[in-house]
Amino acid sequence: MLSYLLNKIFYALLTLFGVVTVIFFLFSVLPGDPAQMMLGQNEDSEQLAIVKKKYGFDKPISTQYLYYLNDLSPISFHSKTEGDYTFLSQNKYAATQLFSIGNTTTVLKFPYLRESFTKQGKKVSQVLLETLPNTFVLAISAITIALFLGVFLGVISALKKDTFLDKFIQVISTLGMSVPSFFSAILFAWFFGFVLHKYTNLEMTGSLYELDDFGEKMHIKWKNLILPALVLGIRPLAVVIQLMRNSLLEVFNQDYIRTAKAKGLSEFQIIKNHAIKNALNPVVTAISGWFASMLAGAVFVEYIFGWNGLGKEIVNALNTLDLPVIMGSVLIIALLFIIINIFVDIIYGWLDPKVKLE
Repeated sequence: MLSYLLNKIFYALLTLFGVVTVIFFLFSVLPGDPAQMMLGQNEDSEQLAIVKKKYGFDKPISTQYLYYLNDLSPISFHSKTEGDYTFLSQNKYAATQLFSIGNTTTVLKFPYLRESFTKQGKKVSQVLLETLPNTFVLAISAITIALFLGVFLGVISALKKDTFLDKFIQVISTLGMSVPSFFSAILFAWFFGFVLHKYTNLEMTGSLYELDDFGEKMHIKWKNLILPALVLGIRPLAVVIQLMRNSLLEVFNQDYIRTAKAKGLSEFQIIKNHAIKNALNPVVTAISGWFASMLAGAVFVEYIFGWNGLGKEIVNALNTLDLPVIMGSVLIIALLFIIINIFVDIIYGWLDPKVKLE
């Protein structure tokens, strides 16, 4: 188990290194001067030179890349020379000095994602901390709806194979997979938030936290979670229904299920104690993939419903070319994908003892 985790961590670091390299050089070739983006309409030649010096934009692209890796690394190296970028960047985050050699000091720190171009020096890590929890709440709510409702309907569909109920559930699940999320979001917002507002009391747009009528305090509004969670959960719900039905039908044909029936166990006992657990493997695979995708793919849903999450923040950053926020968001999503995949592999070992973590 330990060797497996160490192996996974090693490959995770290699993957993250590849992601960092790709996004850095991808955004480095975009047209425009980052310093001018930061200054906007207030730029002049003197301010432009100061910003370029401060953020290392006056250095060759290879040097900027090394600076970026240095900022992201938990252990980084900094020059003590006043005015040097590494000296300036060191003062942007809390760090514990480890040792010094000559003019270079080595520090231990949290990865530094730099500062937003458009939010007046606000750290990207702070932007992510403000938005990512909202996206987590939305994604977990959507995947919970998809998991429990999908498993239940999948079991019903398998038990009622080839009946009208089975065919009806299959039609609904197929429709759910084929309809784009942005279309579902617009439809749900209009129908339940506008047409039926008098009965549902739901709003077309709204986030988890909203100011009160006096603009003084933030309050949680759980009702704003209902529509975006339902919309985001439609497609994974459809996938879970199909996978659970097909997997359960396959399990029903296994010898140990026939043995359980021969022993006189009831259908409920067979499903509860034998079939469900063995049929869940493909469902776990789908759910893990969808959960990670939701963190990245909730962009349209969050934007349409006005949900202040990571997806909406990415759209705003793209509109304003706020490169540090975009790059930081991509990195955090990649990290979450890796963590979720490792977690899912561990769950496999629990669901199926035949799966060995090596």
